[in-house]
Amino acid sequence: MENPFLQPYNTPHGTVPFNKIALAHYEPAIREGINQEDEEINAIVTNPKKPTFDNTILALEQSGELLERVTTVMFNLMSAETCDELEAIAEKMMPLLSEHSNNISLNEDLFKRIKAVYDERNTLELTDEERRLLEKTYDGFVRNGANLSKKDKATFRKISTELSTLTLRFSQNHLKETNNYELILNSEEQLKGLPESAIEAAAHTAKEKGKSGWVITLQAPSYVPFMKYCDDRNLRRELYMAYNTQCMHDNEQNNQEIVKQLVNLRMQLAQLLGFKDYADYALRKRMAENSDNVYRLLNQLLEAYTPTAHKEVAEVEALAKKLEGDDFKLMPWDFSYYSEKLKNEKFNFDEEILRPYFELSRVKEGVFGLATRLYGISFKENKNIPVYHPDVQAYEVYDKDGSYLAVLYTDFHPRAGKRSGAWMTSYKEQWIEADGTNSRPHVSVTMNFTKPTPDKPALLTFSEVNTFLHEFGHALHGIFANTRFKSMSGTNVYWDFVELPSQIMENFAIEKDFLNTFARHYQTNEPIPEELLQRIIDASNFNVAYACLRQISFGLLDMAWYTRKETFEGDVRKYEHEAWKRTQLLPQIEDTCMTVQFGHIMSGGYSAGYYSYKWAEVLDADAFSVFKEKGIFNQTVAQSFRDNILSKGGTEHPMVLYKRFRGQEPTIDALLKRNGIR
Repeated sequence: MENPFLQPYNTPHGTVPFNKIALAHYEPAIREGINQEDEEINAIVTNPKKPTFDNTILALEQSGELLERVTTVMFNLMSAETCDELEAIAEKMMPLLSEHSNNISLNEDLFKRIKAVYDERNTLELTDEERRLLEKTYDGFVRNGANLSKKDKATFRKISTELSTLTLRFSQNHLKETNNYELILNSEEQLKGLPESAIEAAAHTAKEKGKSGWVITLQAPSYVPFMKYCDDRNLRRELYMAYNTQCMHDNEQNNQEIVKQLVNLRMQLAQLLGFKDYADYALRKRMAENSDNVYRLLNQLLEAYTPTAHKEVAEVEALAKKLEGDDFKLMPWDFSYYSEKLKNEKFNFDEEILRPYFELSRVKEGVFGLATRLYGISFKENKNIPVYHPDVQAYEVYDKDGSYLAVLYTDFHPRAGKRSGAWMTSYKEQWIEADGTNSRPHVSVTMNFTKPTPDKPALLTFSEVNTFLHEFGHALHGIFANTRFKSMSGTNVYWDFVELPSQIMENFAIEKDFLNTFARHYQTNEPIPEELLQRIIDASNFNVAYACLRQISFGLLDMAWYTRKETFEGDVRKYEHEAWKRTQLLPQIEDTCMTVQFGHIMSGGYSAGYYSYKWAEVLDADAFSVFKEKGIFNQTVAQSFRDNILSKGGTEHPMVLYKRFRGQEPTIDALLKRNGIR
């Protein structure tokens, strides 16, 4: 009973007692969780009564609470605060967890009961939400092999177990490659062009690592400004090649064979279930519905944005030639550098000028304040809620009537145990108990923002402010969840709908009325000057077509891997270069490869789903046009967005929810207009 997972959490709101959890607690708690769920499943299967919604579907929905409690913490910390020991535990547990999951989804007696209820669905008096859960449960079992023959079920088990192990190894390899690299600079000559903030951060990193001079890493707050500002072209090339050849080296972290195995196994899994390819399998449960619709969107955008993208690149190259000579050839490691110079020339806009106005605590006040203004909610830090790292802060979120709504964890800065990027996750989903008690969620936003230094607080770039708004949008989706069943609450929606709540928040980043609420100089407290605000807006569509083609390239690469109908045995790098060549605006460098480090599509749930960022961008531009029309802080519009989209989770088809908010289906017109393409 000393294992904290095996007893009630005596913490505020039943939050995870991170301060009491030790590495030794995971394995026994997982094994006990498996045993408990096995008993719960057995009770459903051996129930002598006729299968009903309550004794079968609802009982299954409520099973596995302990196992979910433990694995949620373990998998979240493997992204946010991992170590070799935790990775080893996960690697040991993955086959066991995969086998357990398969034991449930391939349990013939359990499926018989589910099917019996499903077959009678039209005669049962079910609410819309209950019907949706019933259909989701039945479809989930079918998609996990319940209708397969005994022989094919054995194959399904083998494939899914291998996939769970391989995705873990893929992520581990990428994290190690990122952490193992450092570019050590020893002379001030090498720092030329870099802003003071980047130099201070590099000195701080060197000190943390016990090195002299300055250290540049492959983590975004270090890599991005270096590529944007460093005058030394050879150093830019060196860092670019280090970043873009991660997991391609002749060492244990090489992911090429793992990629082949992942795409082949996913194809085999889909074909085993009767689908033509993995994309066909994945897209049946998405708004896009099929590959043709995905390609239609990507090709529409490609056609609309390509002419502008070529003009943008030509303009950057013209400036580079003007500065460096007519024989200069623009290479990928040059683009950020000369783009930044062009942006400065055209708009007198340098992200570094903005940093002093985006001090992290102020930005947080601004983003939280936006939610207060739109939805009436408030945030109160509670230091009694345990956290998993000193960088993390925990907030109680209260609704406009003062009632408790959620717990929000914020985790902003990079460290060795945290993977790169930014994401939102949940430590506890929302659901409603049988007695009507609304069990509220615990959500987290995790990012890798510029760290404070001994001399300065954390000062963010404009793009980091944008990222904060994006992840906070996901958090609101979790915070406002208000559904009966946890498997359908919050962000448990179709994958190509999940980015709408996050991307709609990014629109506020270029709204003066929002920026004026918090953007003040961290030293003088002066508000951000009006002309600087205007420069942000003027520059908001700078290289927008180039950025769009970059996103399309990732979508095409993803679809190329997952529309395969035959085993892949070729060269991963060559296949990648062929897959996205229509979108490439700069020379492709032979040794580089994105796929081997593309966690989104290989290990992060976006397999045959990366297009959803552009899909959601169409939705968010269309949806935000309502705010633009009625007022960006309009509480009636915000309430409608909360009621029809944020609180509904996956209880209805997303297009039904969207049309209820918007009054019509989306078109790409609003996006083209926002980006100045049309």
